[in-house]
Amino acid sequence: MHILDELDARGLIADITDRAGLADLLSKGPVPFYVGYDPTSPSLHVGSLVPIILQMRLQRAGHKPIVLVGGSTGMIGDPSGRSIERNLQSDDELNRNLAGIRAQLARFLDFGPGPTGAIFVNNADWTRGVGVLDFLRDIGKYLTINYMMAKDSVRARLESESGISYTEFSYMLLQAFDFVHLAKVHGCRLQAGGSDQYGNITAGCELSRKMGGPQLYGLTVPLLLDSSGQKMGKTSTGERVWLDAERTSPYAFYQYWLNVSDEDVPKLLRIFSLRSLSEIDGVVREHDKDRSQRVGQRELARELTALVHSPDEVARVEEASRVMFGGSLEGIQEGTLTLLAQVVPVVEVPRSELAAGIGIVDLLSRTVAESKSAARRLVQQGGAYINNVRIGDVEHKVTTEHLATPTMLVVRGGRKDYRLVRVK
Repeated sequence: MHILDELDARGLIADITDRAGLADLLSKGPVPFYVGYDPTSPSLHVGSLVPIILQMRLQRAGHKPIVLVGGSTGMIGDPSGRSIERNLQSDDELNRNLAGIRAQLARFLDFGPGPTGAIFVNNADWTRGVGVLDFLRDIGKYLTINYMMAKDSVRARLESESGISYTEFSYMLLQAFDFVHLAKVHGCRLQAGGSDQYGNITAGCELSRKMGGPQLYGLTVPLLLDSSGQKMGKTSTGERVWLDAERTSPYAFYQYWLNVSDEDVPKLLRIFSLRSLSEIDGVVREHDKDRSQRVGQRELARELTALVHSPDEVARVEEASRVMFGGSLEGIQEGTLTLLAQVVPVVEVPRSELAAGIGIVDLLSRTVAESKSAARRLVQQGGAYINNVRIGDVEHKVTTEHLATPTMLVVRGGRKDYRLVRVK
């Protein structure tokens, strides 16, 4: 199967500028291609996983990824998909963000030597030394205002209440200049990006044509939307799901994918899974036999957590999940509860106090109950648990013997209200 047919079957293509021409080019040998990332944060988020997966698949098909981080364009901001102008960043912020993104992408792509080894480039290296007059004379003259205003990203901002500044209006020219520069220096013939980038990508193709350069191609991937048409990438509480474990814990990352809808499972598996299409079809069939078992979601969560974090992290996350669903804590590892501490409130108590014994009513009132009377009722009604073992005696004492690990135990009130108690 040709790589473009494979990408199509997986739902990874939104638009291509010239499919027949690109298919022919990709059939002839390694093709350098680039995807750009705006350094607006030191971490990418789950929306970035779609172009990352595209890069991985093209590299595995024998092509050369060029990862462009926008050290100069990131100081301006792309107006595509935005209703207002973003805040400009300082050099220090940009450098910190560039370093973070570079480290993350190194986990997904092979940056070794050879014809398909990925490379990092920063457009600040070839744009910051270009004067305004030189840029307007050598580049700006090739794309007309009419051409640029016809692009959806520009037209939408022109029609909005806030309008568009010249700073953001110039973004399209700068991105087109990047494409032409990479074609000249690295033989880059293809630019890929999100579907909201199509106007900027085609501007690069047009600039190359008008400057007498080689034919360049563009390919866009769909934006990550759920079955209701809403953008994916945020939790139910509105928090963005990041690829950085410090911003979104591996446990929360796993749970995000575990909770996607049944309707979205087949599409998401085809986009993100590195399994063959026939294997994915088998997972979907198994999933459809009993959707309550969440077979598809579990496979998706496992694959993406292993890809973004590590296979070892999957084992820890799934052990932590068993704790959160009332499973036994026998043999639980310290690292598993440490992982849960990123998403479950932690209450610290002195080791000496726990060694002397803390009454269950007292401990519940310091963790999951609003008062001692509420804690007492919780015990009497069968809703008090230590390490997922029900405690039915209001006189029960919790001691260091209850520690599930050398430093922690788990308190639960009812079905879902958890606290970690850590000795200090």
